[in-house]
Amino acid sequence: MQGLISFLKGLGAARLAAMAAVTLALIGFFGVVIVRVTTPPMTTLFTDLSYEDSSAIIKDLERQGIPYDMKNDGAVIMVPKDKVTRLRMKLAEGGLPKGGGVGYEIFDKSDALGATSFVQNINHLRALEGELARTIKAIDRIQAARVHLVLPERPLFSRETPEPSASIVLRVRGQLEPQQVRAIRHIVASAVNGMKAQRVSIVDETGQLLANGGADATGAEGASGDERRAAFEKRMRDQIETIVSSVVGSGRARVQLSADFDYNKITQTSDKFDPEGRVLRSSQSREESSATANANDGQVTVNNELPGAQGQGGGATARDQSKKSEEINNYEISRVTKTEVTEAGRVNRISVAVLVDGSYGKNEKGEVVYAARSKDELDRIATLVRSAIGFDQKRGDQVEVVNLRFAEQPAAIPTQEPAALFGMFQFTKDDIMYFIELGVMTILGIVVLFLVVRPLLKRVLAADPAAATGAPALPAPPEAAAPAASQHQISGHAGTQMIDVAQVQGQVHAQSVHRVGELADRNPNETVSIIRQWLAEPA
Repeated sequence: MQGLISFLKGLGAARLAAMAAVTLALIGFFGVVIVRVTTPPMTTLFTDLSYEDSSAIIKDLERQGIPYDMKNDGAVIMVPKDKVTRLRMKLAEGGLPKGGGVGYEIFDKSDALGATSFVQNINHLRALEGELARTIKAIDRIQAARVHLVLPERPLFSRETPEPSASIVLRVRGQLEPQQVRAIRHIVASAVNGMKAQRVSIVDETGQLLANGGADATGAEGASGDERRAAFEKRMRDQIETIVSSVVGSGRARVQLSADFDYNKITQTSDKFDPEGRVLRSSQSREESSATANANDGQVTVNNELPGAQGQGGGATARDQSKKSEEINNYEISRVTKTEVTEAGRVNRISVAVLVDGSYGKNEKGEVVYAARSKDELDRIATLVRSAIGFDQKRGDQVEVVNLRFAEQPAAIPTQEPAALFGMFQFTKDDIMYFIELGVMTILGIVVLFLVVRPLLKRVLAADPAAATGAPALPAPPEAAAPAASQHQISGHAGTQMIDVAQVQGQVHAQSVHRVGELADRNPNETVSIIRQWLAEPA
């Protein structure tokens, strides 16, 4: 202990303060590293939370004593990764998060007995709007939604019922596709009794009109002509790429398809008569016969014209007879009436261009070699493409299949890697970031040890010249203490100056002899007894 105390006294106050500062800094640094490494990784509990849901969730986490972290002004809450599943189930049991707005839970705590019909209708409207907003938020790319419904009541003594309508404001990530906009309109129209899809207006947060509630039925049910053509081309292109890629390989085929649409709506009515297909409708026959008698040489008298009159005298009588036959037949001729309605969007012509890459292989030297595809193979690919698009030569369809080498050579000579070797190291993104953080902390610790701690310890623990000689540490006399102290100061300030070992030893011996002389002067009796004892000892 005396040696330790003397060592600490020899260091001085400045060195002790430096050692204490270095020790505290190291303790703080490594404490932070240990705490950061041992802290469990945080993961996302919920995202896109409203202020009400965020406040309720934080209150529940504080009640359970679970650490958490907030980001994006409380819209994102982070919790320890090992507790996220249990917390989600626990919060779902309590109805959190509610998703913003008010849903059908508004009727859970309401006093239905004292509520008027007006209040009940308002609550029903609020609940319906809130539930629709939550349903719309479940669609991809939609961050928030707000729904306004107009459900008019039928006026008294009115035969017509006003149609309900809806307006929706969306906050989206990126841009919605036309199919998603139509899906939202049909969801709202199906959820409200009597509402039509064309009565739903949709606007995004920038004020862009995504769906016009005043559009006609044709525009509301489907997309515009360009959208229908683009959808048709995309569907056909995907079909062609799928069937061609299965032959030439994935990523080795490029397909471009152009479709010419006729958007004119045509209504055509035609009548066709078949003269051979006659059918007897009605038949009418008529026969007439008459006889005429001439007397008295054809003289006309009153007597002859009287009824029942008989000719007088023996003159000869002549008789004329006539007969007439008439037949009328009515026939119906077969007729075909045909009405054709050609809707807008008829395909007039399809043009397809298919670019396929060649095949790649390895030669004897192991180098990748390109080989063009044969004409027979290209013809077979063209046949597949024609079958996929419903090729019609009368319509003017065109299909071109060309083999050219792609600019970027695909790294597509697949090599079979042992899956079992890498199957054990299926790290997630969080695991990789955790390992990177550990590596950075380790490198920082090593840098601090070698560049900060080690130089400080060398300067603090630099040995004194007297300790370096290995001579016994004897107390110096007061007269020699001043030169020794000055010598220590000189050696401390000029650490790089070489000290002569012999001179140091001489000074140490002189100090020792002087110290013995002082002891003898102070204690003469003891000195005499020691000398006598030395003399009495045998040589």
